[in-house]
Amino acid sequence: MYKVFVNDIPIIVSTQKEIGEKYTSFPLKTVRLKKVIKKILNGELMYVNLYHADETKLLKLLLKKMKVVTAAGGMVVNDKEEILFIYRNHRWDLPKGKTEKNESIEDSAIREVEEETGVQDLEIKRFITRTYHVFKRKGKLKLKETYWYEMYTEYDGDLVPELSEGIKKAKWKNFEKSQKALKKSYANIKMLFPEKYLAGKSEDRVA
Repeated sequence: MYKVFVNDIPIIVSTQKEIGEKYTSFPLKTVRLKKVIKKILNGELMYVNLYHADETKLLKLLLKKMKVVTAAGGMVVNDKEEILFIYRNHRWDLPKGKTEKNESIEDSAIREVEEETGVQDLEIKRFITRTYHVFKRKGKLKLKETYWYEMYTEYDGDLVPELSEGIKKAKWKNFEKSQKALKKSYANIKMLFPEKYLAGKSEDRVA
């Protein structure tokens, strides 16, 4: 199963034709995805399920439906167990950005985090997951596929938000402040954090 976020509303992509009474289901292979998205944006749809029987084909079929922009970013943790957030468009987010031509996903993730926050000496610890969300660029709907990595650094210098990208702040946040930031974040960002972490149990901190 996958989730594609339209703002904070998830479109479910699954192998099940029926997943609940609230949901309107469409066959993934033939659905006019942009039309469905526009209905969500207009408030005409809230619960959407796109289904296909073969789980191995779900992602392939999904990515054929819209122009895909590949991006990469990081959940950066320092030696104080603080997490690096950025503030943009009135929400707390994690640093990420578009992958450039002939650039590896990992290199892209490190470059974007450095450019957006000014942090240095990053080390990728592990791959977390991919997230999917719809955005509009120059009047056209596109699907962003973002690869997320957990990173570590001992950098303790100044953080420099990339103002040209609309980033107002770059801040290290401890466990408690991270929880507050996530309340003003995006649904796809919250997916990167363990459930117990979101629930406020410090023993499940990201490390």
